[in-house]
Amino acid sequence: MGSIDAALKPRLRLRTRAEYAGWIFSILAGIGILTSVLTNPNFKWHVVGKYFFAESILRGLMLTIFLTVASMALGTLLGLALAVMRSSHVKPVSIAAGLYITLFRGTPVLVQLIFWFNISALYPDLRIGIPFTDIGMAVDTNAIMGPITAALVGLTLNEAAYMAEIIRGGFSSVGKGQIEAADSLGMSAGTRMRKVIIPQAMPSIIPATGNQVIGMFKGTSLVSVLGVAELLQSAQLIYARTYETIPLLIVASLWYLVMTLLLSYPQSKLEQKYSRATSRLPRKAKPVVLTDPEGAAR
Repeated sequence: MGSIDAALKPRLRLRTRAEYAGWIFSILAGIGILTSVLTNPNFKWHVVGKYFFAESILRGLMLTIFLTVASMALGTLLGLALAVMRSSHVKPVSIAAGLYITLFRGTPVLVQLIFWFNISALYPDLRIGIPFTDIGMAVDTNAIMGPITAALVGLTLNEAAYMAEIIRGGFSSVGKGQIEAADSLGMSAGTRMRKVIIPQAMPSIIPATGNQVIGMFKGTSLVSVLGVAELLQSAQLIYARTYETIPLLIVASLWYLVMTLLLSYPQSKLEQKYSRATSRLPRKAKPVVLTDPEGAAR
C-alpha cells in the first residue's frame, strides 16, 4: 500500500502544479482582456450607458420577449399535436406530420419569415367558409399579415417542428413496461399521458426545450428583416441616426446576454425538480424466493 501511495504522489504534485499554472494563466489573460475592453475609447462605454435603458430599446426588448413567449407557447402546443400525430399508427396521419417536420426543419427560418410576410402575393384573398358552398367570407391577406403577425406565424410554425421531435424523443424515453403497467391498471389514454408518460418524459424534454427557448429569444433578431422593431431593430434604428454602430450593438448584445442568463435559471430549477421526481420512482422489486419447511426452494 505504501509503495502505491509513493508512486501516486509525484503524479498528484505534477497535476497540482499544472492546475495552478492554468489558473494563473487564465486569470492574467482575463485581466488583460478586461482591461483592454474597458480602457479602449473606441467602445464608447458612456454611449452604451446612455442607451442601455433608452425607451426605444426597452420597447424593443418587450416586443422580443413577447415574440419569444408567444412563439414558444404556440409552438409547443402545435409540436405536442405533431408529436402525437407522428407517433400514430395511422399511416396518413404519421406521414403528414413527418412531411411538416421535414419541410420546416429543412428550410431556413429567415426564408420562412420572408415567405409568410409575402404570402399575399400568392393568396391576395383567403376565403373562409364551408367547401363547395357560397357560405363564407373573404379575408384580405395583405391587411392581416403585417410584420408582427408574419413574425409570430413564421417563428411558431418553425418552432413547432423542432418541439415535435423533442417531445416525441421524450415520449420514446419512457419504457414500454411503464405503459403496459398503466394499461393493466385500466388507465385511460389521457390519464396515462398525464400520470405516467409526461412525468417520466419531462427530464428528457426540459433541457432541450430550455435550449430552444434561449435559441428562440436570440432568433427573434431575424424578424428585423421584416421591419419589426424588436431589440436588434431598435438598436439599428438608433445607430442609423447617430452613426454609433458599435456601442448600440453592445447594448443589444448585453440585453441578449442578460435575458439568456435569466432564462437559464428557471430551466436549471425545473431540471432539478424533475430529476428529483425521477429519483423517487420505485425501483424494480427483487424476485422473492419461497421455500418449503425443509428449506428447498420452490
